Amino acid sequence: MAEPRPPGWPGLPFPNPVSPLLEWLQSVQATMILSVIFSVLSLFLFFCQLFTLTKGGRFYITGVFQILAGLCVMSAASIYTVRHPEWHSTSDNSYGFAYILAWVAFPLALLSGVIYVILRKRE
Repeated sequence: MAEPRPPGWPGLPFPNPVSPLLEWLQSVQATMILSVIFSVLSLFLFFCQLFTLTKGGRFYITGVFQILAGLCVMSAASIYTVRHPEWHSTSDNSYGFAYILAWVAFPLALLSGVIYVILRKRE
């Protein structure tokens, strides 16, 4: 007879360490980490493409990763906006600088991604 498992992740012998009420915060953190990874990867790919592209070539791969970074920032800020419990109870709360910075970073990342796609390598 199998011993009963505590509630949590299936197949693991320990309970879920995250409260179900804060799972949305993990998704915000994960998408922001993905955004940083995509941005760093975009920078690395830009330098690689800078030395390997022929004259007149476009930086498509760099632009795609930068656009993905912008979309990750947008989804993280959107989830945080919708799920943050204190903003729904009263209107006396203020936005933090990191929250505003995320909404400013979103269009800037998208704009730089579009510029990378349009940009051509010159001699």
